[in-house]
Amino acid sequence: MAEATTPGSSEVGPVLITGASGFLGSALVDVFRRAGFPVRILVRASSPRRNLTWTDVEIAEGDMRDPAAVAAAMHGQRYLIHAAADYRLWAPDMEEIVRTNRDGTRLMMRAALEAGVERVVYTSSVATIKPPADGVTPSDETMPLTPETAIGAYKRSKVVAERVVEEMVARDGLKAVIVNPSTPIGPRDVKPTPTGRIIQEAALGKMPAFVDTGLNLAHVDDVAQGHLLALRNGRIGERYILGGEDVFLSQMLADIAGMVGRKPPTVNLPRAAVYPVAFFAQLAARVTGKQPFATIDGIRMSRYRMFFSDRKARAELGYTARPYREGLSDAITWFREAGYLA
Repeated sequence: MAEATTPGSSEVGPVLITGASGFLGSALVDVFRRAGFPVRILVRASSPRRNLTWTDVEIAEGDMRDPAAVAAAMHGQRYLIHAAADYRLWAPDMEEIVRTNRDGTRLMMRAALEAGVERVVYTSSVATIKPPADGVTPSDETMPLTPETAIGAYKRSKVVAERVVEEMVARDGLKAVIVNPSTPIGPRDVKPTPTGRIIQEAALGKMPAFVDTGLNLAHVDDVAQGHLLALRNGRIGERYILGGEDVFLSQMLADIAGMVGRKPPTVNLPRAAVYPVAFFAQLAARVTGKQPFATIDGIRMSRYRMFFSDRKARAELGYTARPYREGLSDAITWFREAGYLA
């Protein structure tokens, strides 16, 4: 049963944030800094430093799979926001994605228990939730996927990692709240994420066609604010979707085209025509070591419209999300200023 005990809205304290060099993680640091929390971040030595611009944030270097580094970073922290994850849809060894997200999460949660951390917010994903059966009605937190029904290594990794957290809440008394972001968009997408790559390629006029699919898009800063609200107002053991607007891919591409002064794509490709492209893209990736733009798992997932309801987070956390086009505009502006659209 979920526990209602929460820290008071005025209670701040040292917080460890993982994944801070990345897209959502950097937004989390900004949100918690503005709220008055002393922030420590755990980043790998190989992590990009472009987003690490703060002068008042303590950096602990280490990998979330390294027990000694995690224990040192966790020491003295009152709260943990665990957002680090391997979010690739493809890797030469697909099981590496599962191992990283499952075992890294287990290690972080155990370290939080041993360090006496008062409260954890674990960043899961809507990848752990069944997409709408009818392709229209948004799914919610009552519709979990199983590892067997999850498409691809990334989704499976997030499902099993989420189960790890739930089991430790029930068995070990871990004080964790789970949040399930949909698809964040906005500034500071340095890698970029798979969705960020779509925005980048579309803005460059390199996406002349689309498949019939849809996704839920939310401004990354709103998703980050949702984590703070989950820390303050969330119930232990509960899951909360942090979403935005349900949008068809064709509409998203048309909006991008309008923002950059291009003609929107009009060709609706049959999914069967895209599989060979993804197949050869993955073959090329094995040679180049670069992430393929299209993956077979990504095409399989596109059969479903990833529409989700954040009604629970709005009701229990006080979560809100701005119109998705603001996130799209902020993403394009950042990509342009950062040189991604040259």
